[in-house]
Amino acid sequence: MKKSFYIQLFTSGIVFFLFSCKKFIKEELVTTLTEEYYKTDVGLEDLVKSAYTPTKWYFEGEQSYAMTNFGTDEFREGDQFNHVRYNDYDANLNSTDPFVSGLWANNYAGIRRCNQGIEMISAFNDPNSNVLGTQAKKDIRIAELRALRAFYYFQLVRQLGGVPLILTVPTEAQYEFPRASMADVYAQIINDLRAAGPVLAWRNTTERGRATRAMAYHYLAKTYLTRGSAVTEQRGQKPTDMDSVIFYANDVIVNSGHVLEADYGKLFDAAYPDGTIPVLGENGSAPLSSKAKIDANNASNEIIFAAQFSSNLTLAGLNNTTHMYYPSQFDAGVPGMVRDFFNGRPFRRLRPTDYTMDIFDKINDSRFFKTFQTVYYRNVVPVGTLPLFTSANAPNPSLVGKPRVGIGDTAGLYIVNPPNLPLLTSTLANMRYYAVFARNKQASASAPITTDYSNNKYLTMWKFSDPIRLTTTNNEARGIRNGTFVRLAETYLMIAEAHGRKGDYATALTYVNVLRTRAAYKASEARSPQIWLYMGGPSTLASTTATNQATATLFTTNAASELYPPTVTSTEARFIHFILNERTRELCGEFYRWEDLTRTETLFDRTKLFNPDISSSFAQFHKLRPIPYFEMLKQKINGQPMTAQEMTAYQNPGY
Repeated sequence: MKKSFYIQLFTSGIVFFLFSCKKFIKEELVTTLTEEYYKTDVGLEDLVKSAYTPTKWYFEGEQSYAMTNFGTDEFREGDQFNHVRYNDYDANLNSTDPFVSGLWANNYAGIRRCNQGIEMISAFNDPNSNVLGTQAKKDIRIAELRALRAFYYFQLVRQLGGVPLILTVPTEAQYEFPRASMADVYAQIINDLRAAGPVLAWRNTTERGRATRAMAYHYLAKTYLTRGSAVTEQRGQKPTDMDSVIFYANDVIVNSGHVLEADYGKLFDAAYPDGTIPVLGENGSAPLSSKAKIDANNASNEIIFAAQFSSNLTLAGLNNTTHMYYPSQFDAGVPGMVRDFFNGRPFRRLRPTDYTMDIFDKINDSRFFKTFQTVYYRNVVPVGTLPLFTSANAPNPSLVGKPRVGIGDTAGLYIVNPPNLPLLTSTLANMRYYAVFARNKQASASAPITTDYSNNKYLTMWKFSDPIRLTTTNNEARGIRNGTFVRLAETYLMIAEAHGRKGDYATALTYVNVLRTRAAYKASEARSPQIWLYMGGPSTLASTTATNQATATLFTTNAASELYPPTVTSTEARFIHFILNERTRELCGEFYRWEDLTRTETLFDRTKLFNPDISSSFAQFHKLRPIPYFEMLKQKINGQPMTAQEMTAYQNPGY
C-alpha cells in the first residue's frame, strides 16, 4: 500500500516550488523519481514543498467565489453566471457536485502528503545532512506539515462539518473512513497548531509561502473563534474559547513582525491605473500597471499566508484565475473602450448586492473606492464614430470637432449616489462622458427612482485584478497574484470580536478603530469627486479620521447605517452583525463570507434579507455542503459497500 501511495503522489508530474524573495527554490520534476528518492534529505524537502501545492486549488478556478462569495449577503449573480446552484441553493447543489468533490480530494491530497512527510522525516536519520541532520531541523519541517494538515482540515470542517480524521499513513488497503464529529476535528486542528506554532519562526523572510508561527497562531485564534461562535451547533465549544482567541491573536499582532499597510490601497494597487489624464481635446495615455506593483502587493508584510503563484511560464500551472470573475461589461456599451489587459476579462460572474454598496461610509471611509472600480479610462486610439464636441456643447470654440474624451480620459463612469440624492436624467445626458451609469436617477423630481445598474453593468470589485498575467497572449487567464488566505487585518477583527463576545465592547472598538483609522482619508489625500458631486460630502481634502471612528452606539442602538436585520434586537446580537459589517468593509470579496456567516449561524437570515437571487429551496441545512457521493461509493462498512441507508446516515442532512 505504501508503494502505491508513492506512485499516486509522486508520479503525477507535479512541479514543487515555493516563492523566495530573491529566487525560486530549486524544483524537481517528479515523473521519473522513485520511492527511494523520498528517503533522502533532498527528496524529503521536495515532499514538504509538495504539501503546499493543494493550497493553490482555491484560486485556480470558479470554486473560489462559488463556495465562498455566492449564496451570501455580499454578492449576487452577474449576467454570465456559472454555478448558480451555489447562489440560489437549488437542487443542483447535491452530492455529485464537482466542487465539493474537488474540495474533498484536494484537501485530503494535502493531508496525505503531510502525514507521509511527518512519518518519513521522523524516521530520517542522517547526521551529515545539511537540511535535516539535526532534530531541530527535522522538528521545523514536521511543524510546517502539522500546520498545513490543520489548515486542510480547517477548510474541510467549515464546509462539510465532521469528516474522517486520518493522521497516519495506511500500511495496507483501507476502505473504512468513519466521519469524526466537528468537535473532534476542531480539537485535532487545535492540537496540531498548538504543537506547530512554538517550533516555527514568526516569519519566513527568505521563503514566502511557508507556514510560520504567525500563520499557525492566526489559524489557532480563528479555530477557537469558529468553535466558540457556535449557537446551536456542537463544535466542542468551551467557555475559554474567546480567551484563547484573544491570547493567540494578540501574540500575532504584538510579536509576529507583520504590520498593517499604512494605506489600505497598497494591498491591491496593481489594479489602480498608471497613465496620463489629458487636457480636453487631447490624448493622454491608456491606463497601465506593472509587474513591480503586482510583486509589491504579493510581498506586503500585512499578508501572513498565501498560496504562491509563479510568473515563470515553465513552472506555472493553472495559476490564479480569480481576476476574471468580478469585472462588469466594459467592452460593450462604453464607447472608447475595448477589452484590454488592464481592465481584464469581464466574465461577469458576480456583482455586489445593495447591502455591500450601502454598508460603506463612502464619504469618510476610503475602502469603498479602493475596493470598487467606478471609472473606465478610454483605451482605444481610433476616433471613428466616437462623439465629438459640437458648437452646442464645447467648453470653448477650439474644441469643436475634437473627441469629447481623449485617450486616458474618463469614458465610462459609475455614479454611486444614494437614493436620497437621485440625479435627473437630463443632467446625466449632458455629461461629456461617453457612458454614465447612475445608481439612482429619475426623469423629474416627482418621477420614480430608477437605476442604470444591471446584471452586466455594475461596480467591479478590483482587489484581484491582474493587469499583467502570465503571458501577453490575448485573453490570457493565468494570473500572477498570489492567493491570500490570511492578512493581519483579519487578526484585528478576530480579537475585536472575541472581546465583544465577552462583553468588553470598549476594547473591541479599539481594535476595530485601528482598521478604521487606516481606512480614513488622510489630510490632502486624493479622493473621488463623487463624494462632493453626488453624495453631499465636503469638497475639502481634510482628514476623516475622527469621523470614521466606530462608537458603541453603532450596536447598542439600531443604527440605520448598520442595516441590521429586523430579527436582531439585542446589543449582543447587534454586535455580531456589526462585526460582520466590519468584515465586509475590510475583507469584502476575499473568499471569507460564506464561512463567516455559517460560523456565526447568520447565513439564513442575512442571505434571505440581502440577496434577491435566493430561491425558495434555500433552507437551514445549507449551512453545510454535501459529502461527495463518489467518495461514499469508495467506502465500505464491515467489508461491504455502503447501503443506501448507510449513505444517508453518512451524508449531511438535507442532501
